[in-house]
Amino acid sequence: MISPELCIKCKGKLLCGLKKCPILEKNASSSKIVSKLKNNSFSGATPPGFFVSWNNYPNVSVAPLSALPEEISPISDKPEEWFGLSQEKIISFRESLLRSHKTMPVSLASNPNYELLDFQEIAMTDIIVDVEVSLKKSPKLETTFDSFSAPLGPSAELEKISFTNNVRVPQKVDYFVSDTDAKSNTALIELFKDGFPVSFLAKVLSSGALGVKKDRKLVPTRWSITAVDSNISKHFIENNLSQNKIIDSFKLFHSNYLDNDFWILLLPFAWSFEQIEVWLPGGIWNVNSKEFQILSDYELNSGLKGYPKETEGAYFASRLAITEFLVDRKENASAIVFREIGSNYAIPLGVWQIRENVRHALKEEPLIFSTMDNVLEFLSKKLSVPISQYKTKSVLIKHFKSQTRLSQWF
Repeated sequence: MISPELCIKCKGKLLCGLKKCPILEKNASSSKIVSKLKNNSFSGATPPGFFVSWNNYPNVSVAPLSALPEEISPISDKPEEWFGLSQEKIISFRESLLRSHKTMPVSLASNPNYELLDFQEIAMTDIIVDVEVSLKKSPKLETTFDSFSAPLGPSAELEKISFTNNVRVPQKVDYFVSDTDAKSNTALIELFKDGFPVSFLAKVLSSGALGVKKDRKLVPTRWSITAVDSNISKHFIENNLSQNKIIDSFKLFHSNYLDNDFWILLLPFAWSFEQIEVWLPGGIWNVNSKEFQILSDYELNSGLKGYPKETEGAYFASRLAITEFLVDRKENASAIVFREIGSNYAIPLGVWQIRENVRHALKEEPLIFSTMDNVLEFLSKKLSVPISQYKTKSVLIKHFKSQTRLSQWF
């Protein structure tokens, strides 16, 4: 996978596929916030936005994200609202957010000082907050990209941040933050069921505001996103799917966004899951190769063994989207995700696009098939890579081609 927080600097060769380089050309919105600084201070707003780096763990960089009031939006740090936006648009408004950071030990969350308490309020609020920001030095004009989290814009060490309007924390969030005996996983599951999105829960978890008090820690954003996807989908698998009725046919769903082509196959068997990814030549992880690469991870009905080392956070993002769909419909099924990543996906934007691609696909009417062979025959005409390559790589295709459904005898 791509190195974390990779800043792509290709000296104008545009390996990213964009028409303009977001780093060398310095996006106008990114420059604008820096140009407005007076003595390294400015009046702005946070969407709310919050980021914790994983570098130098356990002493991590903790950063509220803020922008000029005229450039802020409630969706600036809410990727659930980004589906359909262009790559350039997403990078543009992410570059407008200034990351003003302070270094803190992760253990500080168990007994937070006033500064961390302020940061936690930013992570927990559901409204735009007006802020006054003072920096220790001028920001670095850079854009960083990560395969787990959304792009980040200019950064600078924070001197002080203060609110100029009241911060509102949702009542149920405040309840779990105040309950110092409740486990963080319990809080995440209950808040997700109450309608709080993954991006919000990941911020609250990152801020160290959840869990048994003595165990509370700051959590790097890339870890918190995966933790939310993983833990909530695991809860659905263990507590909901086994009680649901297994679907009675093979259902195939499709979505294509940001040159990520997804085919999601639901199969009429009890829960198991596989994520198969193909990196096509010319894409971000295969820029200089003329050959595709194919990766996969899987779990059978007995559960996931270890960590999905090949598909990593993408695995859990897809798994959450599928399990929440099945729980909502009171159904049970196995699932195989076929993902092909094209050359126009030149910059990693985070696993949110995987989760939202799968969610979008599952909102559409599926194609219905009666046999696995029929599905694979259809997919052979839609996928860029020969279906034989998928059959060779996939554990679940081999597994289910040897299974017989009860309905086949009637």
